[in-house]
Amino acid sequence: MAPPDVSANFDTESQSHPPPPPPHHVSSSVFMDANRNVTLKFEDVVYKVKLPNPGFSKCHKSSSSPESDSEVEKVILKGVTGIVHPGEMLAMLGPSGSGKTTLLTALGGKLGGGGEGKLDGAITYNGKPFSSRMRRSIGFVTQDDVLYPHLTVTETLVYTALLRLPNSLTRREKVGQAEAVIGQLGLDKCKDGIIGGEDLRGVSGGERKRVSIGQEMLVNPSLLFLDEPTSGLDSTTAQRIVSTVWEVARGGGRTVVMTIHQPSSRLFYMFDKVMLLSEGWPLYFGRGGDVMEYFEKAGYVPRVPMNPSDFLLDLANGVSSGENEGQEDPVKVKEALVSAYKANLAEKLKSELQVHQETGGAAGGGGEIVQERDRTTSRGGKKQQYSGWPTTWWQQFTILISRGLKERKYESFSGLKIFQVLAVAILCGLLWWQSSAANLQDQIGLLFFYSGFWGFYPLFEAIFTFPQERRMLMKERSSGMYKLSSYFMSRIVGDLPMSLVLPTVFVIITYFMVGFKPTPAHFFHTLAVLLYSVLVASGLGLAIGALVMDQKNATIMGSIIMLAFLLASGYYVQHVPPFIAWIKYISIGQHTYKLLLGSQFADDDVYPCGDGKMCLVGDYPAIKSVGLDGQAVSAVALLVMIVGYRLVAYLALMRIGEVKK
Repeated sequence: MAPPDVSANFDTESQSHPPPPPPHHVSSSVFMDANRNVTLKFEDVVYKVKLPNPGFSKCHKSSSSPESDSEVEKVILKGVTGIVHPGEMLAMLGPSGSGKTTLLTALGGKLGGGGEGKLDGAITYNGKPFSSRMRRSIGFVTQDDVLYPHLTVTETLVYTALLRLPNSLTRREKVGQAEAVIGQLGLDKCKDGIIGGEDLRGVSGGERKRVSIGQEMLVNPSLLFLDEPTSGLDSTTAQRIVSTVWEVARGGGRTVVMTIHQPSSRLFYMFDKVMLLSEGWPLYFGRGGDVMEYFEKAGYVPRVPMNPSDFLLDLANGVSSGENEGQEDPVKVKEALVSAYKANLAEKLKSELQVHQETGGAAGGGGEIVQERDRTTSRGGKKQQYSGWPTTWWQQFTILISRGLKERKYESFSGLKIFQVLAVAILCGLLWWQSSAANLQDQIGLLFFYSGFWGFYPLFEAIFTFPQERRMLMKERSSGMYKLSSYFMSRIVGDLPMSLVLPTVFVIITYFMVGFKPTPAHFFHTLAVLLYSVLVASGLGLAIGALVMDQKNATIMGSIIMLAFLLASGYYVQHVPPFIAWIKYISIGQHTYKLLLGSQFADDDVYPCGDGKMCLVGDYPAIKSVGLDGQAVSAVALLVMIVGYRLVAYLALMRIGEVKK
């Protein structure tokens, strides 16, 4: 079959018929002064990843076999070429697994090389390669809405504005920017409603998607990337969202690229350009209004009038919708379409690219275009760096603390957790009711329970912190919202009051019920030791969570480590074998137990030991094995753990969404 004539698809001066006006008029005047317009160009983009070879077995490997035999190279993108000008909206279509999201991620500068895979080809922005400055001009909306569920729509956008907008704007202007975006996206009716989540009722899915788009629109991006913005939405809501994005592209001269699975016919004709992918192969690139004519010339015509996107997906799956439907080999159908693309579209597009370079590009590019190819191989897959931050470290710290307190107060002080602590405290008070010095074993048993319960409880509270926030941290760090140090310190400082209130209540309830020494000095000594140990256990939880980044595996690891610490703390086993006795020196339980004993007992304290005799508390076997001396050493050991565990957590977090300045 002879390839069709598709030269009309690359007449960049002519445009397809404009779509109907969107339901909500959008004015670009609410934004800051626009960034310079950007023409996105990509040529022969290829992306390869190495996957484990399911048929490879080490036992069958010969001495001459290369190590790479254990891996299979898979090509995700296979020579994709295209160009999008300011004010245009490109839609990338294709079945699941066709490479749409991978291409979108590569164009957005978020697809690293190195261990993740090998990206080759030229991706340029106004003729220049990807840079830290360009990253600040890019907005990227992921398919899944990564938002804090307990914040309201207004709070979400205001906090984003305060973090992402530069200090050249006052706080009032930043808040005004957020309010303008709320009005622009039609979120006025739900601006005081919480975002919500899986287990929390909040705004609708379409409103949540518009909030995600609004977060990126706040920075007035020159390039806006959207991954499946209409996924899971009804046709009317999808129409409203795409209409808003269309008007944003037209009004602000922005370049918009989105992936979309199966748009309605109304949405399809709003796209200025369409790219069709199938298993990484490009089958079509050109104006959306010309797609049916192109495939008609190629010999593919639907038997009945149908949605163009449905027709394209059929072709991408190798299914002909014409007279030979069901009779043609799907592989041959796709091969024919790939051949047509290579023979016609690629050559025509390269001619357009050359003309674009020679004439200085689209409006807004000016004379800034540089003939420079952005080869990932030459960059070695390294992430680009920013040249500066929009806000100061202290501003980031205070804003993140405010946001964190508003978001986490509901979880930290949930009714279930308060009930849990109160129930255990009252139960302990009743079981150990007014135990006297004569019941020394009972009192030291309660002190050991203190160390055990308030070792596990804060550990598991903290162990979920970073795994739960991983997606949010990756999203915000990749967009350069704040420094990792400001985020980390805001979590540490902001969690202090919430992590120390419940153990304080626990001690207040139990201390006087069980008959511990009623002096203020002994009470505050016991309370200080318990809070001290809570900080250590929280640090261990943060470190484990940051290292593992999987809630299930982190829970298992935390349980094993804390159980080992408690078993070696000197209460259950008083004569630990020398070859494993080293555990007690790093055990949180050992040092906490020793300090708690010191808060209630002194070397010269006595207890009745039978036959009217009084014995020294320090000689009691369960206490003697631990010892009342070395209090300062245990205090220093816990201080080292408080700092050390948090340092480990910070270093582990540096792997996630690293954006250096």
